[in-house]
Amino acid sequence: MDRGKGRQPNPVGIEASLVYHSGMRNALDLETVRLSDDGRSVIILDQTLLPGKAEYRELRTPEEIWTAIKNLQVRGAPAIGVAAACGVAAVMQQENGSFEEASRRFSAVKAYLETARPTAYNLFWALDRMEKVLKGQTDTAGLKKALIREAEAIRSEDIAISRSIGELGFSLLRHGDGILTHCNAGSLATAKYGTALAPVYIALEHGWNDIRVYCDETRPLLQGARLTAFEMQSAGIDTTLICDSMASYVMKKGLVDIVIVGCDRVAANGDAANKIGTSGVAVLAHHYGIPFFVAAPSSTIDMSISSGAEIPVEERSPEEVTEMWYSHRMAPEGVKVLNPAFDVTDSSLITGIITERGIAYPPFGEAFMEMLSGGM
Repeated sequence: MDRGKGRQPNPVGIEASLVYHSGMRNALDLETVRLSDDGRSVIILDQTLLPGKAEYRELRTPEEIWTAIKNLQVRGAPAIGVAAACGVAAVMQQENGSFEEASRRFSAVKAYLETARPTAYNLFWALDRMEKVLKGQTDTAGLKKALIREAEAIRSEDIAISRSIGELGFSLLRHGDGILTHCNAGSLATAKYGTALAPVYIALEHGWNDIRVYCDETRPLLQGARLTAFEMQSAGIDTTLICDSMASYVMKKGLVDIVIVGCDRVAANGDAANKIGTSGVAVLAHHYGIPFFVAAPSSTIDMSISSGAEIPVEERSPEEVTEMWYSHRMAPEGVKVLNPAFDVTDSSLITGIITERGIAYPPFGEAFMEMLSGGM
């Protein structure tokens, strides 16, 4: 193969213990984010508690939704977009005033939620899509119903998009492949299936039981250790957790055949922002001649920026580096800390970008133009 081209959710508040043994809950059985039955709140799986337990939280206010996105209770660019769409729809169900009052409230909530995670383009994409619904309405009652419909549509589309990405990514795999991934771009990062891990789920559906996945731990928040390792092992995949600094070792040993990662924003030239550490993995893959693919919905492509230099990179709290996950502080008091949440991988290091509309190959600018115009 020429790889270069080529269930029912728990009720809110119910906890489920998760252990690394037979009978473990599969991540595909866990609903990441959805609207409540009455549409007046958002139900999220609190990912900060995984893999220890699965606990759903009900969010009703803009502040609760903003905090859940900011604090990574719901995370992954597609899931963030779904959460934002469901969130603004849920909040607007509380509006009973004039259409003008409802419009002002919508704009305020939208602007507020946009500040939660500045790098995640799907956040802005989903909220902009919800704003288009507002512009097509003339009364509050109609607006409320239309926002619910659109939020549900965004969530349903995300599931279909992730599955399509999985099927296209599966076409790149061979029996026995070792896949290295960074951060978590699985079912937990989307409404279902994921992006970078979706091809693995499709492989399982085809009866491929010989795929191996190497999970970078992904410092400092350990999404690979806590989330990807849980997802893959619970699905029955041969899973190996490695420290971020071990990627070169496993590549040199010949254990990695392909790298697939997710993405939070893609520039028009193909530069891709993903969890911090991704660009280093791309450099290593290039050195060892290993294909490096980015998996992301086409909604992640931001054609308004020419290169990754224009992508805003979120700076997070120093405590995530100095003391989070440790029983005692592991760095000297007063030391300066640089904690960017993302880095940008140069397009020259990317073999291809897997979207639901097809796999884009360099030159990415031309491929995106064709893809987004319906050519692919």
